[in-house]
Amino acid sequence: MCKDNRQNLEFVNIFITSTIKLFLDDTRIRNFTSCFKDKKFLAFFFKRLKKNNTGRYVEHFPYVSLCGPERNFIRCDDLPIVFTKVLKVYNSATKKTEDCFGYAHAEELLMVPFQPDKIYMDIQSGRIYHPAPEKAGGIGLVRSQIAIELSLLFNFEKGEENGPTHIFWENRKYTLDCNWYKDKVPQAIR
Repeated sequence: MCKDNRQNLEFVNIFITSTIKLFLDDTRIRNFTSCFKDKKFLAFFFKRLKKNNTGRYVEHFPYVSLCGPERNFIRCDDLPIVFTKVLKVYNSATKKTEDCFGYAHAEELLMVPFQPDKIYMDIQSGRIYHPAPEKAGGIGLVRSQIAIELSLLFNFEKGEENGPTHIFWENRKYTLDCNWYKDKVPQAIR
């Protein structure tokens, strides 16, 4: 990734699986031992993640993470942001505990406010999505394990074939916003 400048590397290709494991793109055997696991590195990498607007390799690598002069071109199973944990975080400004959605297995370092009304389930794939940082496309995939837990909280007032209409989160019923995702990463869910 962030190599010594003396090596004069211009880019590294990265692959991100839907279970949010980060690999060098040419890694043949992709498992826990060959993926990047250091939380500080993952936070560094994902904070620099954005849509690839460099004009290079855009078709095959739709995302990039810039590290000084090095460009890490990224492709993924679905989306580069995968939410991995719901956290309770104390907000010292409001003096309240709030729900946040952590991502990339660096939850304490990478999180966004959890918005239950913005959960979207693609009825074709069954995958569940949530708003993510805008520079990374504004939409992220919810990890399968959490998606299963969330799906138990869904209400389908228009029938299961039409997707959920509501979610019950912490003793409150939220109407799901069915429009927020429509202008987000087009290849993700259309």
